[in-house]
Amino acid sequence: MGAEGHRAEPMAVIACAVLEDEVRHFAKPFGHITHIEILPQGLHNEPDRLRREVQGAIERVEAGFPAVSAIALVYGLCSRGVEGICPSRCRVGVPRAHDCITLLLGSRERYGEYVARHPGTYWYSPGWNRCHVPPGPERHEKLLREYREKYGEEDAEYLMEQEQSWFRKYNRAAYVHLGPGYSENDVAFSKQCADWLGWSFDMQVGDPGLLRDLLCGAWDDARFIVIGPGQTPHMTADDRIVEAVEAAPAGGARAAAQPIA
Repeated sequence: MGAEGHRAEPMAVIACAVLEDEVRHFAKPFGHITHIEILPQGLHNEPDRLRREVQGAIERVEAGFPAVSAIALVYGLCSRGVEGICPSRCRVGVPRAHDCITLLLGSRERYGEYVARHPGTYWYSPGWNRCHVPPGPERHEKLLREYREKYGEEDAEYLMEQEQSWFRKYNRAAYVHLGPGYSENDVAFSKQCADWLGWSFDMQVGDPGLLRDLLCGAWDDARFIVIGPGQTPHMTADDRIVEAVEAAPAGGARAAAQPIA
């Protein structure tokens, strides 16, 4: 069931700052959303911290909003950082997605098809550009300045060489947007980055359907999992991407991931 005609329960939203504009825009029609919490961008670089931050947000919702019975988690697996989160009271809807690009494009199928055609793609978006300095001349100058201050000229040059070698696996910049946060200046900035790096450039207009249904609470099994008390997301080795399994007991380790029937 899509957003139309869906009767949603009182809900909170926990989202990454990269998608803040999109979340706030598409959440406006939904009166059942009583609380939105935005977490910092970049947590996927530290999966253990992402797990702690998301778990803390879940616990704040469950303690501070007793009427809320469901939480929309606007995250993908994000370097497996959502594995291990576990609600104690609420149902939590989690999209079947590796990262936020699936939420912007509208489906994991569209994401997979695009990457299969263009495997060397680095993604830009309004929130991604706003929250950090993406690959391009500004990032280069910022890092070079920081490295010189911390490590001196010689080590700075070496570190910048390592930075540039990391970018060699990419050959394409793709800018994707859903409307909120979009501007021609932002597109021009992304294209300037691509030109400086010697990459091709492409722009994709995303599909808000997946994000809208996540916020609405229309969590069909094909596109979402729902975890409840005692459950946690777990990455799969197939195109489902993620499944709900029994969470490890406090202080212990889960022996083998057992899907929830």
